[in-house]
Amino acid sequence: MPETILIVDDEKEFREELVSSFEAYQTIEASSGQQALGLLNKPNEIDLVILDFKMPGLSGTEILKVIKKRNPNIKVIMLTAFSSKDIAVESLRGQADDFLEKPVDIEKLMASVEKHLERAEQNNESDAPQINQKINRVKRYLERNALKKVSLEDAGKTVGLSPKYLSRIFKNTCGAGFMDYKLKVKIDKAKNLLSASGCTVSEISDRLGFMNPESFMRIFKKVMKLTPTEFRKKKKKK
Repeated sequence: MPETILIVDDEKEFREELVSSFEAYQTIEASSGQQALGLLNKPNEIDLVILDFKMPGLSGTEILKVIKKRNPNIKVIMLTAFSSKDIAVESLRGQADDFLEKPVDIEKLMASVEKHLERAEQNNESDAPQINQKINRVKRYLERNALKKVSLEDAGKTVGLSPKYLSRIFKNTCGAGFMDYKLKVKIDKAKNLLSASGCTVSEISDRLGFMNPESFMRIFKKVMKLTPTEFRKKKKKK
């Protein structure tokens, strides 16, 4: 999944130019500081911010300070039409990761974006033990709640991660998507119920939250190469 860049600038044409230039990434636009901060409320949704220094309402440096206070890991590249060392110093003191003057050299901006996203990825790799702990907590949560309807949003709340970010790191860490793993947990629970309980196929389907018995039987057979009834008979013979 490509990284997400938030472009914060009050000039619509300039934002559109950047969106076109960064088509390899997911991009979100904001025309004011307040709008940008609203978009940044959800954790882990934004990887990098391209931020104009002079904005209506909140200034770029004010927005920068809020961003870094909320999430120091988000990379921020400041842009300004004013060539001033004082502005550059103010931006860097506010913990901007880079500072470029307008009119922006798109190639330089792209190089800066790539450099800082690469650094962010390296930082994430150093946080691997903590990420693994959170993924294991999500797995246990799914296993404990196999009989309940659990969404990606529900799982994310248990470990303080956004659905989008959890989906990405879950697949990178486990080699399987969240929904695939959740289905595996349900099928494992179904196997246990078929082997050790007298529940009917219809009752098991209902307990595990499948849409209907037909859907459960179709999915079970696709995964196990046996229908639930065939699986139960095979287990009884052993």
